[in-house]
Amino acid sequence: MNNSLRRIILGCTVVAVFVTGLVIGQNKYGQPKSIVNVVTLKWKADSTPEQRQQAIDGVKTMASQIPGVRNVWIKTIKVQGPNAQTPFDSAFVMEFADEAAFKAYGDHPAHKKWEEIYIPLRETSRTHDITN
Repeated sequence: MNNSLRRIILGCTVVAVFVTGLVIGQNKYGQPKSIVNVVTLKWKADSTPEQRQQAIDGVKTMASQIPGVRNVWIKTIKVQGPNAQTPFDSAFVMEFADEAAFKAYGDHPAHKKWEEIYIPLRETSRTHDITN
């Protein structure tokens, strides 16, 4: 092989590696058709940390019993409230496979059982149901 051909092959290889790096490095995202249920809440002042944790842990238990629940998020990192009069102090999220799973969740016995723990501890909450 002569030097000109080697340079051409080397140049093509460098371009191919560069283009591959650009393609791999692109930020890719999806727009799933699942439904995400985001709940922000304020606990009642007389609820204990143990009771609150029981309610949050109950989200995992409930999710394991309801068909179509894909994922849950229960570790609150930061919650911003709409104003100082209603400061939210906790949040959780549930992801449902589709609209049918989301609709079935409200009447499911596991949800009703969890509400027996959660509702007495909750002062107020806001729910946001989101999909594409």
